[in-house]
Amino acid sequence: MNADATTATTIFGFFMVATVALGLLAVRGRKKGAGESSPKGALAEWSVGGRSLGTVLIWVLMAGEGYTSFSYLGAAGWGYNYGAPVLYVVAYMSCGYAVGYVVGPMLWAYARRHGLVGITDMVAHRYDRPWLGAAVAVMVTVFLLPYIQLQITGMGVVVSTISYGAISLNWAYFIGFAVTTGFVVVSGLRGSAWVSVLKDVLVIGTLAFLVVYVPLHYFDGYGDFLDRVVQEKGEWLTLPGAGESPYGQAWFATTTFLNALTVCIFPTTVAGYLGARSADGLRRNAVLLPAYNILLFVPMLLGMAALFVVPGLTGAGSNLALFKLVVDSLPAWLVGVVGVAAALSSIVPMAVFMLVIGTMWGSSVVSLLPRWQAPVRQKRASQAVVVVAGAVALVMTYTAPNTLVRLSLISYEGMAQLVPMLLLGLVWRKLSLAGAVSGLVVGVAVVCGLVFTEHDPVFGVNAGILALAANLAVALAVSYAGPVDQDSRPDGEVLARDPADDDRDGPGGDLSSVPGGAPAAGRR
Repeated sequence: MNADATTATTIFGFFMVATVALGLLAVRGRKKGAGESSPKGALAEWSVGGRSLGTVLIWVLMAGEGYTSFSYLGAAGWGYNYGAPVLYVVAYMSCGYAVGYVVGPMLWAYARRHGLVGITDMVAHRYDRPWLGAAVAVMVTVFLLPYIQLQITGMGVVVSTISYGAISLNWAYFIGFAVTTGFVVVSGLRGSAWVSVLKDVLVIGTLAFLVVYVPLHYFDGYGDFLDRVVQEKGEWLTLPGAGESPYGQAWFATTTFLNALTVCIFPTTVAGYLGARSADGLRRNAVLLPAYNILLFVPMLLGMAALFVVPGLTGAGSNLALFKLVVDSLPAWLVGVVGVAAALSSIVPMAVFMLVIGTMWGSSVVSLLPRWQAPVRQKRASQAVVVVAGAVALVMTYTAPNTLVRLSLISYEGMAQLVPMLLLGLVWRKLSLAGAVSGLVVGVAVVCGLVFTEHDPVFGVNAGILALAANLAVALAVSYAGPVDQDSRPDGEVLARDPADDDRDGPGGDLSSVPGGAPAAGRR
């Protein structure tokens, strides 16, 4: 191992140890049993931070979920290969935060009122069918496992690159799994939030440095760089972009709309919602989060800068466009710091994905067994599932990476098919169980059929939006024409509402006095 590799690897190792320590320290000082007197209390303390995280922790946690290894690898790679189409990420996330301003407090209040810890709980409660929550948990697990695998793969690529090849891909994959599992099993969502603070400091610092350094080092500043882009790579600046890209205006608009809706009910996003201390904190968070999107422009710009510095990258190699600039020009210690920021951008979302899968199975699947209905047992089962889910993704990364990569093609578009069942169902009583399930089945079938037959985009439109339209049409038709649900519960028990409209909640939508809410002793 040469001196550069030793330096970069030492810095990386130090920060990985610090990451585990920080995650474990997150539970230091928490009273044993804090927040456990409410339904699912033990599980809620672990999976949603005892519903007590303030605006800052929720902001860095949810920003961390949105800023993954894709931001360092995929965004730069898309900028390198296509150019303008990659801006859909900024568009849908910003629109999603606007939708989340309304949806987040509503889901927060519904879950807090009924003592729920995730979307599978909400579905089971809304339709009064525990088996439906379990079925949705299985489906969502299939859609989320590819994200864990992609984060493991992304971290492996980053670590192997910044160590100058000293750490192999296989060892880098295992490190990512071990570090993430090490703190998330013990500290849950709170640990992920604390690690997000470290990640955000490094991400903001390194990207702020790179956005200034790269144009000055490789060009004569931004004037020269942008002039060259306009003159030589003008195709990269307009839709559909370069390289015979199929991502035109219709795709951009439909993808932005679909993803803006989906991100609000994505299980990891909802975990952030449910961890908040108050509804007002979520509203402030929705206002502040778009500012974080500014950072996404940096890897996109650097990807286009790499067109002139390292031309000819093809296939998966284009994802290393940003790191080619970093490794070739920066001192080893700084390469290590940038690599740590990118690695943590894999670890934080990976932790939340694993946490959400564990929570769904502990709360909605294992809880169907009479002997496992105690909150403490559900928590233990959830922690075991976290390890199993991570291990499955790790093993498939080694043995059959293409299987999960292929599944990842439908992950987001498949998750979008839960929008009618969850969001529409929580505000419209007449959406029946038969209608919601029929729509979901049709939507998932359509999106799988279109994607796996390579018809995405179809006629220039995101396949997921067509599947969602079919889903909604079937759900409405069956609800109107099919059997009427015999649910005697009042609307207040079944439907969700914005806590700002609920007089008994008081300022900020505090539901701590409502059964299922977190007791004062469980807050921090």
